Amino acid sequence: MTSDNFRSGYVALIGRPNAGKSTLLNRLVGEKIAAVSNKPQTTRHRIQGIVTKPAGQIVFVDTPGVHKPGFLLNRRMMAAVHDAILSVDLVVLMRDATVSTGNGDRFVFELVKNAGKPAVLVLNKIDKLKDKNALLPLIDSYAQEFDFAEIVPVSALKGDAVDNLLDQIIKHLPEGEPIFGEDELTDQPLRTIVAEMVREKILASTGEEIPYVTAVVTERFDESDPEMPKIYCAIYVEKSSQKKIVIGKGGARIRDVGTKARIDIEQLLGRRVYLQLFVKVVEDWRNQERRLDEIGIRE
Repeated sequence: MTSDNFRSGYVALIGRPNAGKSTLLNRLVGEKIAAVSNKPQTTRHRIQGIVTKPAGQIVFVDTPGVHKPGFLLNRRMMAAVHDAILSVDLVVLMRDATVSTGNGDRFVFELVKNAGKPAVLVLNKIDKLKDKNALLPLIDSYAQEFDFAEIVPVSALKGDAVDNLLDQIIKHLPEGEPIFGEDELTDQPLRTIVAEMVREKILASTGEEIPYVTAVVTERFDESDPEMPKIYCAIYVEKSSQKKIVIGKGGARIRDVGTKARIDIEQLLGRRVYLQLFVKVVEDWRNQERRLDEIGIRE
């Protein structure tokens, strides 16, 4: 932290939905600060994760997966992406190395090319490649179209080559003092992290439209009993039929969601917690500015 050549800066994680940005962020930070799911559009917030090494400090800005916006919710999510690109020192373009290039990938690539910032290309999910030689043409095609500062194959899930990625990123940051304290990991309020842990469990246990019509808000965080804080989270849905799905037969699903979320929350806090979940029907919340502000997805 006191090295003469210490480097620090902000780095945006940009990519298509399911590229593995949040998985990588959690891996690098060493704590679960971002919800992870195989459902597209899992990340809704702009989340900062802080990694401090002897040579430098990286403030990663995890962004929603780039997609076509429909609801006000999605338009705000995409605004967060554009804002992140404009405000950072370096852009990391994450690409799922196991899928072929589509129009969405081209669109994200153009965003990075037009950003006017140095960029690192991360080819993720190499652990799922049966033939590692398949990486070569992908690396070559990207290298011919843009002068990336580095191209780094990794597995965010397994942790393969992520330390090398950190070293390569630090090399391209400006020299400067650390931005955050050495022991800080994120800028996210605890209430937001808790709500996202609950939403992650909902995403894992539901299918079809439910992941896109649910949101979670921590309405109360009572720490009057320091040994067991009481947390009350509201789950938003848009229809009564969706509420029934989230609750499940005899309340089975919401109990399961609560149990799994509580385990993660207790691991994060290092103590037992009391967690109570309840479901609210809020019609068309994805287009309501006040509701989006409450969730933390602001302009």
